[in-house]
Amino acid sequence: MSRYLKRFECDQSGATSIEYGLIAALMAVAIIACLTAFGPQMKAGLSKIGTDMSSPQDVTAG
Repeated sequence: MSRYLKRFECDQSGATSIEYGLIAALMAVAIIACLTAFGPQMKAGLSKIGTDMSSPQDVTAG
């Protein structure tokens, strides 16, 4: 039993994948927070761009 616990203590396989999982989770939380905070402003800006593109302006070449 002592040998098993010592081997378990020294075993670091899987630690990297856990770290990557934590980083991915933190990034997801940050993205969701940004989209929640800036979502309405982004929607308004993209709607304006869509409206401007769908109604062409009278442009003179020059």
